[in-house]
Parts: sequence; structure tokens; C-alpha cells
Amino acid sequence: MPGYDTTIIDVRVSGHPYRLRVLSDNQQFADPDGHGDRLGISSAQWSLFGQVWPVGLLLAEAMDTAEVEGKRILELGCGIGLPSLVLQRRGAEVVASDIHPLAESFLAYNSALNELPSVHFRQLDWEEPLPTLGDFDKIIGSDLLYERDHPALLAAVIGRHARPHAEVVLTDAGRGHTSAFTREMAALGFDVDEQHHQLEDAAGNPIRARLLRYRRGLPPKEEA
Repeated sequence: MPGYDTTIIDVRVSGHPYRLRVLSDNQQFADPDGHGDRLGISSAQWSLFGQVWPVGLLLAEAMDTAEVEGKRILELGCGIGLPSLVLQRRGAEVVASDIHPLAESFLAYNSALNELPSVHFRQLDWEEPLPTLGDFDKIIGSDLLYERDHPALLAAVIGRHARPHAEVVLTDAGRGHTSAFTREMAALGFDVDEQHHQLEDAAGNPIRARLLRYRRGLPPKEEA
């Protein structure tokens, strides 16, 4: 036993079926060697990577119709990696990243479960520059603005890895930090288009979600 319980779920993204290994619940914690603790992942946060969250599904839906030809794409905070799997199925050049020590193994398992080549993965700490990661035409992520310091940290990562002509697509569950992040992005030269979505959590409670598209140096007609 690895110290945590998993289950296999089936989801559909724009009509396409995906099978995913996820944590069986959100009350788990397994960090026997202290790796997660050294990375700053608390016991309360540890399990968050291992679920399909409503805004993650919203991002996956957006990626099912995104412009991908000729674009290098980075997913930040990928967790189990559903948006990256959608992009991989479409033949996109995608790199998934996360700080969680189990994200890579879950992503590899889910790639195989869906009979896809393994999505390229890099472990990424937003506070530690990783020059070898390179730069990207499109950067995506879901529910990344948890804490007050996240807007500045996330914008700094984007500043390091977004190409001069780039798009950033984020989904957010109303954490309250999007305005601060939009100001950070404006300082980097990005304009924003915001769409509102009404989602539900697993218990049926409403979620006021946003799909945010930040663009720099791109023609208006190009979609996410």
C-alpha cells in the first residue's frame, strides 16, 4: 500500500471519455519521507492535487477547442493533469508542471490509462526559477490563486516563461485574488477577457467561476 487510497473515475470532456486515477477522498495525507513538507505542502493541502475539480474540468473543456497547432503549451499546477491529457490527445506540444511529489506518477498513470503517450512533466516551484523549462506560446492553469501572495508569484512565473506573443488561460473558483493577478498581468503587457460560468461542486453547491484569457501581442481574432 502506498499510504493513500485511489479510485478510477470516468469523465467526459466535450463528449470525449477519459478515465482517471484520483485520490478516493480529500482527507488523505501520506508524506513518509517528508518530501512534501520540505516543499511547503501542508497536510491540509496534500490531497488537493488528486481530484478533478469543477474549474479543472472547465479548463479541460476550453482546451478541447483551443488553438494548438504550432504552439508550445505549459500547464501550471497540473495535479492529475486532465487539461494536459486533453491537449495530448489533440496532438499538442504540452508540458505539465506541479510542485506536488506525486503529480508526475499520477499523470503518467493517467496517460497510460487513456492510451496516450506520457505527457512531459517538470516539477516546478514557483519561487525557484527553472531556466531549462523554456518559454511558451500558451500557459494554462486552474484554481491557482489560493493565497494572497499567489498573484505576484504566478505572474513572475509567467513573466519568465511566456513568449512575447503569448496567451494565458486560467479558470478560477472565486478565491478573491483575480483582480490583483490581473493588475500584475497588465504590468507584463497582457490584456484580459473574462467569462463567467455557473458551476456546481460535488455536493451540488453553486460555484461562481471565471474563465480568464490574458493576451499579449496576439491578433484579436485568435481564440484560446
